[in-house]
Amino acid sequence: MNCSREDIDEIRKKLEKNLSGTRYVHTLGVAYTAASMAMCLGEDYEKAELAGLLHDCAKEYSPKELLSMAEEYGIPVTESERNAPQVLHAVLGPLVAKKKYHVEDPEILSAIRWHTTGTENMTPLELIVFVADYIEPNRDKAENLPEVRPLAFRDLTACASRITEDTLAYLARKGTNADPNTERCGSWLKRELALRISL
Repeated sequence: MNCSREDIDEIRKKLEKNLSGTRYVHTLGVAYTAASMAMCLGEDYEKAELAGLLHDCAKEYSPKELLSMAEEYGIPVTESERNAPQVLHAVLGPLVAKKKYHVEDPEILSAIRWHTTGTENMTPLELIVFVADYIEPNRDKAENLPEVRPLAFRDLTACASRITEDTLAYLARKGTNADPNTERCGSWLKRELALRISL
């Protein structure tokens, strides 16, 4: 499907029916933030809005349902993902976006896939959705939000690096193992920032 205003509005209405009230409010916040960031950074704001709308489209499925879906469609699930079922909605999100919401755009599907853990070599759209999920207006738990929010509109790489660093520190304090993709994401972002200094 093409990323038209009509398609976005239709998907938004479907999500309102399929998500819990709290999840839907969060979803609108991510879509709004992602579109605003994309406009500010010169990226495709309609793709960003649609990826933001669909980033949690698989969130209401249980881990058991997600694992069953992965097996049915031959989607590999790592041991780390099995041990941290909260990330499985991102692994299976692209499948749900394709099957249920008829989205085929690989950039949007990839942004949905990596919005939770991040990964290496992320595209601007992937980074936008990753950051928007963390900073959207309904989020209030992270202690650094007053610093991170304006940074998102000035320096996407630095903002994503700060978020990843804070996430890894938070998981370490809790004694929780980080997803290897998040560790790779953090290392890659630090290298990207270091390259700027050396140039």
